[in-house]
Amino acid sequence: MSSPLNVQLEHYEGPLDLLLDLIRKQEIDIYDIPIARITAQYLEYMQRAAELDIELGAEFVYMAATLIHIKSRMLLPRDPALAELEPEEDPRRELVERLLEHERFKHAAEMLYQKRILEEAVWSNPQIHQFLDDEEEPGLAVTLFDLVKVLEQVLERARRRPVYEVADEDVSVPEMMARLKELLEHTPAGETLSVRELFERQKSRRAVVAMFLAILEMAKLQAIRLVQKDLFGDIAIQRHRRFAEVLACPEALAAIEEGYR
Repeated sequence: MSSPLNVQLEHYEGPLDLLLDLIRKQEIDIYDIPIARITAQYLEYMQRAAELDIELGAEFVYMAATLIHIKSRMLLPRDPALAELEPEEDPRRELVERLLEHERFKHAAEMLYQKRILEEAVWSNPQIHQFLDDEEEPGLAVTLFDLVKVLEQVLERARRRPVYEVADEDVSVPEMMARLKELLEHTPAGETLSVRELFERQKSRRAVVAMFLAILEMAKLQAIRLVQKDLFGDIAIQRHRRFAEVLACPEALAAIEEGYR
């Protein structure tokens, strides 16, 4: 038997967070919520919180009352004659709209947080042309905005596809740099790697962001070049002429590793 000291209760910022978690974990259609089951699980969470002396805000109690009210409305029979004159609106509709709106705000807040992290890695390098060979074709200018746009598109698709649990995954930026270095070493001279395909190969959002930061770091070291053959086309990575020289410098790589600890 487990000790009471080992009991843990997930923390939620509000009742809508709790309801969304219950719905998403059970893969329930948010437009057809089994209100009796969700209400029972919601009340069970509140009971466990009370047993652990965890104080919940008044909004949790209000939501519990709302759920019970919706449940009672759905259980009460409706006069068939009245239903023909005025079809009754689904009692769950307002709750569903609130949940969907709350979920949209959560995703927006998460994306803004990720953007803030990425913006901290922005650098300015106006002397980049000094490191280009005369015969190198610069192609179209690839900006950080272009990379972020690709990242957002891939993360959005990843959110909608099935979730695969990856045990003990703790991917670091230096590890991703090593992976990218190995891929480029096995890429024939003159050929490129697609940024979008690199992102889509990753198994988690954390890995996608780590790969993004690895690309930024290697571009900053001038070990790689980002090229775009056509306007709005795919962004590709190719080895810079200083690729081997830069990545053979242990001090530069050690500084990056230290920065992500």
